[in-house]
Amino acid sequence: MKVMMEKQPYKKLFIKTWGCQMNVYDSQRMIDILTPLGYKTTDTPEESDMIILNTCHIREKATHKVFSELGRLKEHKDRKEAKGGKMLLAVAGCVAQAEGDFIMERAPYVDMVFGPQTYHELPEMIIRATGERVINTDFPPDSKFDHLPDASEVKGGTAFLSIQEGCDKFCTFCVVPYTRGSEFSRSINGILDEANKLVKKNAQEIIVLGQNVNAYHGEGPDGKIWSLGDLLRALADIDGIQRLRYTTSHPRDMGEDLIKAHGDTGKLMPSLHLPVQSGADSILKAMNRKHTADHYRKIIADLRQEQPDIALSSDFIVGFPGETDQDFEDTMQLVRDINYAAAYSFTFSPRPGTPAANMQNLVPEHVKNERLQRLQALVNEQQSKFNDRTRGLTLPVLFDRINEETGQLHGRTPYNQSLHAQGNKRLYGQITDVKITESFPNSLGGEILTTETVVKSA
Repeated sequence: MKVMMEKQPYKKLFIKTWGCQMNVYDSQRMIDILTPLGYKTTDTPEESDMIILNTCHIREKATHKVFSELGRLKEHKDRKEAKGGKMLLAVAGCVAQAEGDFIMERAPYVDMVFGPQTYHELPEMIIRATGERVINTDFPPDSKFDHLPDASEVKGGTAFLSIQEGCDKFCTFCVVPYTRGSEFSRSINGILDEANKLVKKNAQEIIVLGQNVNAYHGEGPDGKIWSLGDLLRALADIDGIQRLRYTTSHPRDMGEDLIKAHGDTGKLMPSLHLPVQSGADSILKAMNRKHTADHYRKIIADLRQEQPDIALSSDFIVGFPGETDQDFEDTMQLVRDINYAAAYSFTFSPRPGTPAANMQNLVPEHVKNERLQRLQALVNEQQSKFNDRTRGLTLPVLFDRINEETGQLHGRTPYNQSLHAQGNKRLYGQITDVKITESFPNSLGGEILTTETVVKSA
């Protein structure tokens, strides 16, 4: 007698991600870990079997936003469990790392709290969470990268590849050294192995990630320590990789070898995000950046010598404690000197546990906001002019998204500009020549240049 086995339904997984591309990478790796356990992602938290909030501690009121989200999710958890079901609610990432005990105390309905160095232990944590609340914010002695499964898929032809974590710079405004730990670099062999597997899943573009990615110093197959420049050259030799990018960098680690890689590595895209934070040396010193504005200018000049068309973006903190009118004007002058293609700017807000949180001589809110508006107006003007200069050019675009409602394809130019165009869905995940016909403050429009022959059947 043949016994028919009933197929077990999959479990619904909802992940909400805040913050940097490292968090985006981490969320995808959590999916890779949970997929073999029967989980499948869903776009809505209702009726989910597991919800993970992958949090970021960088922006203002980060903890408050997490608790607000948890309050909304508790309603879904209560409804499901009132029907006899079970929903695991977890907080991951940097807020979890920094304030795990506080979360567990204030939100007793949260089942799991774990930091960014421990998500490879998710299967064990889930088993434990069936009988107890779990908090895991240690820094394990072994690397999580040694325990991660292969990536399950590559979406849109672009893949993130984490090569470095943590930071030893201790900028006075930043929590990363406390939430991500000290700098750690993966081995060259491990990175290249993962890159080859991503290419087999149709990765056209590899974006290598790290909290301080250009501080990379991993062991090479020859037993020597390789720099990020060495790694980028090795990745460029892999057949199938068409594009390389890296983020996020620190000016102190923009060494000569990495700068030269921008000139001798053709697959390295002409775009770079290099945060400077301020153009005033006194503020840079207070931030513990350990570089000057002129040092930053020299780096940019050297980069443009190697890659003349490089598009630059940066981060700025406006109204750092002690910032004078002249300090802010020094920042504005730096922006004029560099001429950015894009920038991200914010007013200073103290992060608990950082030295800057206890600094005196605070800048009034109305002064910070006025300065921010002036800085953003200048950067927006530069970005618009940069986009305008690409109009009429034909550029290779990697289409990484599809708007199902409009049928438009969305992609990125070599200069990391967002572009939309009408095109066949078959171009999703592919690099295609596009003539730039429109430019907007934050994006481009274009016409796809392809020729297709339609063979009619007899």
